[in-house]
Amino acid sequence: METHRHPPAHTALKPALIITATLMIAEFVGALYTNSLALLADSAHMLTDVAALSLSLAAAWFATRRATPQKTFGFYRVEILAALLNGLILILIALYIFYAAYSRLLDPPEVEAGWMLIVACVGLIANLLSAFLLFGEHRHSLNVRGALFHVVSDAIGSAGAIVASIVILLTGYYAADPAISVLVGLLILSSSWILIRDAVDILLEGTPAHVNIVSLQGELRGISGVESVHDLHVWTLTSGVLAMSCHVVIPRGELSRNTVLADIKGLARERFHIDHTTVQIEESGSAESILDSCNCHFGAWDSLR
Repeated sequence: METHRHPPAHTALKPALIITATLMIAEFVGALYTNSLALLADSAHMLTDVAALSLSLAAAWFATRRATPQKTFGFYRVEILAALLNGLILILIALYIFYAAYSRLLDPPEVEAGWMLIVACVGLIANLLSAFLLFGEHRHSLNVRGALFHVVSDAIGSAGAIVASIVILLTGYYAADPAISVLVGLLILSSSWILIRDAVDILLEGTPAHVNIVSLQGELRGISGVESVHDLHVWTLTSGVLAMSCHVVIPRGELSRNTVLADIKGLARERFHIDHTTVQIEESGSAESILDSCNCHFGAWDSLR
């Protein structure tokens, strides 16, 4: 089976995983020493990040496996499932932060703000480095985007810990630590929602955001010899890999089916970046085209209203 894939993201995910795992241990030790909830929340987040990056790395490797008779599209969707799971993990992290922050806001404990500031600064630098490594791949893979969201959330957590430690050093206001953690939790929820929304849209085989299905249908109808187009569907197999299927009616016996097919595939690829196309060509007046046309009138295009 022909595939059109972006290069695997192993090279970006591996160093990001090593950096995050090392930093997780450092922040956990620092959180215990300083008694900082912001650092503890960030280190707990990093523990899930290690799991999330490991999952993303495994999914990226799994998606490169060849298609089989049982899995005719291969294992593309493993990456999307990993991205969805990463989004759900991010929500759980945010809920944990809210719970812990509520308890500490009621009775703020003392915090070693000086050491907290040092550990948070180291964490921010490491997270920005991991984010830089993943940034080049995140546009091509929802899976890598999920890993990037985890790392960026860590960077936000580290930045929040820096702000909290400075406030405590300057004012002695220990409640700044859990208060900043709440803001970090809200930012994590925002990024997790985006990730889950995109993953669910792919799993439900929704039309990709950049493809206007009505415009696509109109341009297909504009191809020389095409009388009508129906049962048009466009969906995402995995990030950056789009598929299309449709029925096209042409005049009886006047055109080469191969010419029309080549024009349709060329239009889909060049204008809409769709590489996987399945086109059924029917001649006007045939029983097949009449039946399909009737089926179309009974609701096949309700989604275009």
